[in-house]
Amino acid sequence: MTDCAIEMKGVVKEFKVLNRREGLKGSIMDLFSRDYRTVTAVDNISVKIPEGQIVGYLGPNGAGKSTTIKMMTGVLEPTRGDIIVNGNIPYKNRAKNAENIGVVFGQRSQLWWSLPLIESFKLLKDIYLISDKDYEDMMALYDSLVDMEPILHKTVRQMSLGQRTLSDILAAFLHNPKIVFLDEPTIGLDVSMKAKIRELIKELNRQKNTTVILTTHDMGDVDALCERIVIIDHGKMIYDNDMEHLKSYFGSYRTLKLRLPGDIWEETLIDESKTDVMSVISEYQKKGKILDIKLEEISTEEVIKKIYEGEAAEDNSKVQTIYQKDLKSPHAV
Repeated sequence: MTDCAIEMKGVVKEFKVLNRREGLKGSIMDLFSRDYRTVTAVDNISVKIPEGQIVGYLGPNGAGKSTTIKMMTGVLEPTRGDIIVNGNIPYKNRAKNAENIGVVFGQRSQLWWSLPLIESFKLLKDIYLISDKDYEDMMALYDSLVDMEPILHKTVRQMSLGQRTLSDILAAFLHNPKIVFLDEPTIGLDVSMKAKIRELIKELNRQKNTTVILTTHDMGDVDALCERIVIIDHGKMIYDNDMEHLKSYFGSYRTLKLRLPGDIWEETLIDESKTDVMSVISEYQKKGKILDIKLEEISTEEVIKKIYEGEAAEDNSKVQTIYQKDLKSPHAV
């Protein structure tokens, strides 16, 4: 059976937040106030992630994703519950945990701004005590996957956003960590660079069996990379399984695309169990001529959007029901 890279059992993270008063007088009073409230950022999350799996850790802004990742990396200590990463308790063994993980968080580069990329790699080699052979093997692998020559001797500050992101991902994998955390790795990149970075992540995962935890709002990343997705909202886990399994519960939804005069495309999400597609088309025909019609299966983006927005109470209860059923799945704890 595949070993477990990350295991969380009943993990809770609470923060004390000061109830602030308005105005200058209120600000002065707040300096001596003990009027705090408790905010639960992560609420009883249990999950097991096997070695070598690429997992999309998804949720709307403020759902608790970053807090969970910070606990996995040892930056934060959970209020309650157990968390084991690579056999270590992260917040108790931060140095040991850091040896076996790689991180790319947003636009925060771990590279030296004024040094050529190759010099940053050499510094990381010394920091992580990478042997000469392992370093040469990794550089050879990088050469086989991407064309590094245009950036290898360029300073980080001279690089484009795409080149910096690519370099940060290469740096994160350089010491061959068991787990790599990627936070919005393709944000702000063009289509070509996104495809290149997705392929790089996929190939490094395949060749090195690296566990990848991906947080993103780009559903293209999810479709291209993730074998499994975990969705949290308001700190609670609401789904843990693959994307196709989730889509199957929204099987009655279709995306209707209509091309109208002026080459204008309009999209409408339809629940066929409640609305007849032809009646929608008829309503559009009353308003004007329809030049083209496309009917597509619900996309990953639409499914996630419906969950995030909670369009209807029944949709929320549907997702909760899915999660309860998935507790019996191989991924569940």
